[in-house]
Amino acid sequence: MTDSTDLVARASQLLALHHSGTTVVLPTVWDAWSARTMVAAGFAALTIGSHPMADSRGQKDNEGMTLADALDGARRIIGSVEVPVSLDVESGYATPAAELVERVLDAGVVGINVEDTVHSEGKRMRSATEHADYVGSIRQAADAAGVELVINARTDVFLKPEGTFEDPLAEAIERLRACEAAGARCLYPVKAPGSDALRTLLDELSTPINVIAHPLNGSAAGSLEDLRALGVHRVSFGPLLQAAVTEPLTKIVSAWV
Repeated sequence: MTDSTDLVARASQLLALHHSGTTVVLPTVWDAWSARTMVAAGFAALTIGSHPMADSRGQKDNEGMTLADALDGARRIIGSVEVPVSLDVESGYATPAAELVERVLDAGVVGINVEDTVHSEGKRMRSATEHADYVGSIRQAADAAGVELVINARTDVFLKPEGTFEDPLAEAIERLRACEAAGARCLYPVKAPGSDALRTLLDELSTPINVIAHPLNGSAAGSLEDLRALGVHRVSFGPLLQAAVTEPLTKIVSAWV
């Protein structure tokens, strides 16, 4: 179990990075090697992606891992670095909020991504209220533990097929506002379609927003400089960092095949 004083300090440090006045980049890692590499490059905090971690373990994303699997990987990563680490817990792995908080904190995790698609239940999407209620219960459990767990509440509205929602942007705002009110510390409209949509989200929401980006190609709203100019608070890579290193790694060894 992580020392409680250290856990509290790392959670507060992670939260402070979201309010530093500039865009914090949390590179998405999948194992101890990638984590150590990112810290050596100078990053102040990390996030663990379920997709790249599942790939590294020979498992599948979309709840192909169990919570125990995800926490096993998280412990290995957290034990290898001295910076705050956030973990993608997908939709919570069907775990009650109080138990989820107890187990992630025991592993040393100080932030979590929680999404509104429940892949283990036929990929159904939680209602705005259901998702916010779960986020709120997580917030209450973390507060009771005395840890500023950084809940990054994710909505998959923009990932759904065209026509699923009459107005996807309005739907995303409604869902994220509910999560904001429930105690999320960051909001994640994954795959927001561009700078106009992102600008609207930033105008309509007061909680820091996370944007996914490709480390070489940037985001749908532009480069890191563009995101800073828009006022984006946080950037992560999702599975895109792992994907980006695959081609050059293949080229390195191609002459030896």
